[in-house]
Amino acid sequence: MKNYNNSMLIVIALLFTFSSCHLSEEYEENQKLLIETDMAFSDYCLENGMNKAFFKYASEEAVMLQDNNYPLVGKENIKKQFSGDDTQITFTWSPLDADVSKSGELGYTYGTYSYQTVDSLYQGTYVSVWKKDENGDWKYVLDSGNQGLGK
Repeated sequence: MKNYNNSMLIVIALLFTFSSCHLSEEYEENQKLLIETDMAFSDYCLENGMNKAFFKYASEEAVMLQDNNYPLVGKENIKKQFSGDDTQITFTWSPLDADVSKSGELGYTYGTYSYQTVDSLYQGTYVSVWKKDENGDWKYVLDSGNQGLGK
């Protein structure tokens, strides 16, 4: 009976070890995919413009926090806000890191951005909170940035 108990403890310990490894691999894959999504968002913004990018990557319930404005709530309101001429704007960013929940359905990225108009350059930091949609694609649910890196 003692050998049976020891064997069971070893089996249980191995199961926990293997499940922890699996969770770690799954976490790392989700984290990698989230960073890749954030980079693809920036690339899409550069190639197609800010207006299209912020609409394409927004979840239906997305919220944007901007300087000197009330929160912008909902994908359709974001589309209205980003409807002006963006052809003279170059907006790019680079994620510095990301974290993902254990469930793999919620995460965040943060990093630095560069926003350039014809006559001005703004640099700062940002944070985006992401959630997987019904198709398993990452969409931002909260986006905010602040100026302050200087020129």
